[in-house]
Amino acid sequence: MTAPVRLLIVDDHPVVRDGLRGMFTGDPDFEVVGEAADGSEALVLVETLRPDVVLMDLRMPGMDGVTAIGRLARAGSTARVLVLTTYDTDADVLPAIEAGATGYLLKDTPREELVRAVRAAARGESVLAPSVAGRLMGRLRAPVEEPLSQRELEVLTLVARGASNREAATRLFISEATVKTHLLHLYAKLGVNDRAAAVATAEDPGLVTPGGGGAGQGRVGGWARPD
Repeated sequence: MTAPVRLLIVDDHPVVRDGLRGMFTGDPDFEVVGEAADGSEALVLVETLRPDVVLMDLRMPGMDGVTAIGRLARAGSTARVLVLTTYDTDADVLPAIEAGATGYLLKDTPREELVRAVRAAARGESVLAPSVAGRLMGRLRAPVEEPLSQRELEVLTLVARGASNREAATRLFISEATVKTHLLHLYAKLGVNDRAAAVATAEDPGLVTPGGGGAGQGRVGGWARPD
């Protein structure tokens, strides 16, 4: 038999926590190891209880969910964070994914789907509510005329020098998931589908240039990196 999934529930509403605890406590595949009412309490419990999955609300008094997710990622926590919230706006979804959330579900998710999602998150799989997935795909497919942000330029510069996502994250002091999100955004802005095309496209207007040198310069050949 496999060990049960260790679950931490984070929500500022006691009624919600009670309902989730009751849902998972009756299933032998799960062990609810603790509950937290805000992000700061969650950080302490993650460190002491070592859950496999954290069910994280976003809008909470004190430390919000996005801040807590980012701090867990920077601390190197192995817990998978599955957002469970009422909100699916861009202002909620994108920061949570960028901060390092494994998945994003809404509180009207049926019980069976939520249970499957927690199991999937424990395996490291990404799980998104249909409306959230559609919103993210819509942003990636829509034509975007806005320029690259400073952070996107920094990521693109490191990519042009041959850095992997992990190396870029280390250099910029951000999570690897955030690097991937920046790459997706700049792909959409440049109208390309991969790293090589992004660098080649950016060279034309001079965003990055071939050869070595200072910031924003340097291109590597081969493009063997899969990430």
